[in-house]
Amino acid sequence: MSQALLAGLARTTRPQSAVRRFLALDAVVTGANGIAYLAASGPLGELLGVDAGLLLELGFFLTAFAAGVAWLASRPQPPAPAVKLVVDANVIWAVLSVVALVAWLEPTTAGLFWTPVQAATVAGFAGLQWAALRAAAR
Repeated sequence: MSQALLAGLARTTRPQSAVRRFLALDAVVTGANGIAYLAASGPLGELLGVDAGLLLELGFFLTAFAAGVAWLASRPQPPAPAVKLVVDANVIWAVLSVVALVAWLEPTTAGLFWTPVQAATVAGFAGLQWAALRAAAR
């Protein structure tokens, strides 16, 4: 990803600020997703064709993960190993989402749409965070 494109997406020319902004965006989106799964696991489970218990567990995980990512984003200079851990977790989440869709989930039409969309979103966060981290290391 070019430095100019990264700066435009992050709305800053300071790479360290870009890392923090992409982490913060990840925390907000992931936290909202986690809270939705916690608050409405039953209705969302029916809509998506996913077990409500699984969504509840994922809601707890996502909310805790989002809190950790938000804390990391609040640091003046997030440590590179911690950011790499977030990137790795996002890549794993995206891959497992697609594997689950193919291997064991029996989603509704909405679930068939939602699962790859959220996987692509998380993979996008990973790509942006990795590019910003590399730019900050230069």
